[in-house]
Amino acid sequence: MTQIESLQQKIKSAREEIHKIIVGQESIVDALFITLLSRGHALLIGAPGLAKTMLVQSLAKVLHNRFSRIQFTPDLMPSDITGVDLIQENPVTKEKEFRFAPGPIFCNILLADEINRTPPKTQSALLQAMQERQVSAGNRTMPIDEPFFVLATQNPIEQEGTYPLPEAQLDRFTFSLFMGYPSFEDEVKIASLIQPENVEIKAVLSCEELIEAQKLSEIIPIGEEIVKYAVRINAATRKDNVLATPMVKQYVAWGSGPRASQFLVRAAKARAFYEGRSHATVQDIAFVAPMVLQHRLVMNFQGQAEGVSVQQVIQDIVNKVA
Repeated sequence: MTQIESLQQKIKSAREEIHKIIVGQESIVDALFITLLSRGHALLIGAPGLAKTMLVQSLAKVLHNRFSRIQFTPDLMPSDITGVDLIQENPVTKEKEFRFAPGPIFCNILLADEINRTPPKTQSALLQAMQERQVSAGNRTMPIDEPFFVLATQNPIEQEGTYPLPEAQLDRFTFSLFMGYPSFEDEVKIASLIQPENVEIKAVLSCEELIEAQKLSEIIPIGEEIVKYAVRINAATRKDNVLATPMVKQYVAWGSGPRASQFLVRAAKARAFYEGRSHATVQDIAFVAPMVLQHRLVMNFQGQAEGVSVQQVIQDIVNKVA
C-alpha cells in the first residue's frame, strides 16, 4: 500500500468512527474532511438539536489534535480568545514582569460555538488567526501550530441578541454548510441510540499524517481549463461582469471576490484526494461551488422581497456557465 493509499484509508476510517455517533449527515461529514484537507475553515449553520457541536467534537476525537471550544456570548472579549498579558513574579530576579497567557485559539481545532452571539469586535479576534495562522498581542506576533482549523456553528432561527458576521470574516470561511433535518429512517436510529458519551471513538489520524495529506491534496493535478471554469463561475456572481446570468443581474447586490476562486480550486483538489482520484474534474468544481459561494453573495432588496435564495442563484450559475 502506497503512502497516499494509506492516508486515504485512515481518512476513511476516521469518517467511519464519526458515524458511530453521527447518524446521517454524510454530505456534511464529507465536506468537513474536504475543509481539513484544503486547510480551510467551515461555518456550520443549522437549527438547534442537529448535533452541530457533537459533530465537531467527534471530528476532534478522531484526530490526534489539540481541541478548544469557545462558547460565544455577548460579554466575551477578544482577549478571552487570543490570550492576555499577566503580571507575574520572575522566580529568579523576583521582579514583576508581564507573561503572555495563551488563549484557547492556540490549538489545532477550534470550535467557535454560536459565533453570532458575540459582537463584531470579538468576532474579529479570529480574523488574523484564520487568514495568517498567527496572533498579534501587544508588540508580539505568535504563530499558531499547524494544522489549524476554525469550525464555527450558527443558529439561523433565533436572531434576538445576535450579531451578523462581518463580510470580511465570512470571506475567511472556505465553506458554509447548512445542516438539515434527518430523514425519517435516520431519526428512528437517532431515537434508538444509546447515550453518545458511552460510545468510544478512536483517534486514527495524527497531526503529522493530516499535514502530509494536505500537502498531497495540494499537488493533485488540475487542468488549466478547469481552473478557468472555476474562475468563470466565480466571475458570474458579479452583476457587472459579462458572465453574469440574468438572475445575478436581477437579484444580486454583491458577488464574491478572488479568494473564492482560490477556494474553489483548492476544495476541488481536496475532494479528488478525499475520493481517491488522481486529478480534479469539472464535477468537483460544480460540487463545491454552492458551499464556497453561498455565504459570499449578498442579495439585493428585490431578491429578498421575492424570496429568491442564494442557493437558487448559484445553481443557475452552475447550470449556465460553460
